[in-house]
Amino acid sequence: MTVDVVLPCLDEAEALPWVLARIPAGWRAIVVDNGSTDGSAAIAAGLGATVVHESRRGFGAACHAGLLASQAEFVCFCDCDASLDPGLLPGLLRSVAEGSADLVLGRRRPATRGAWPAHARAGNLALSRLLRRRTGLRLRDLGPMRVARREALLGLGLSDRRSGYPLQMVVRAADAGWRVREVDVPYLPRSGRSKVTGTWRGTWQAVHDMRRVLDEPAPVGGGRP
Repeated sequence: MTVDVVLPCLDEAEALPWVLARIPAGWRAIVVDNGSTDGSAAIAAGLGATVVHESRRGFGAACHAGLLASQAEFVCFCDCDASLDPGLLPGLLRSVAEGSADLVLGRRRPATRGAWPAHARAGNLALSRLLRRRTGLRLRDLGPMRVARREALLGLGLSDRRSGYPLQMVVRAADAGWRVREVDVPYLPRSGRSKVTGTWRGTWQAVHDMRRVLDEPAPVGGGRP
């Protein structure tokens, strides 16, 4: 069994040492540098990670570049800001590897007060309700920590390259009949400022991207990986 961990990265020099130290032994870390100016790419390479450079700005662009660079049977995604512990990924992988789930998401549970701002939690809750209306999935979070088989993910034909990428993955997985599950994971105070919900512009762009994804019609056909 081979596993790659895709870590989208934009100016995460402070968090990278902790994040990469938590990657499970024998797994490959793929740090996708999305235009950092703080030396993140050099730090990641020095710590033994595979570094991929993605010039097109956008969370989805970075995630998909990592997926395309992966050669493992299973691919994990995790934020690179130290808000999520990659050491917990084996717990998410287990259900996929054993065949009881096709996509497993980490449901974020704030570990400390202020780790997850109220406006961000409220937006996530509203999005979860819209997702249920669109797909029938009863998820409580659409967090960035997740695990699936690489070939199956490529088969979803993901096209969003901005903030809608994680949502599009879940929507298209649901449309294809995938078994999607959640596992609780602690959500820690992130290192640095959020590039999405940390600014009004970022929040507005994320809402716009995700609404576009939810408006996509369900395809005909499909099926479980």
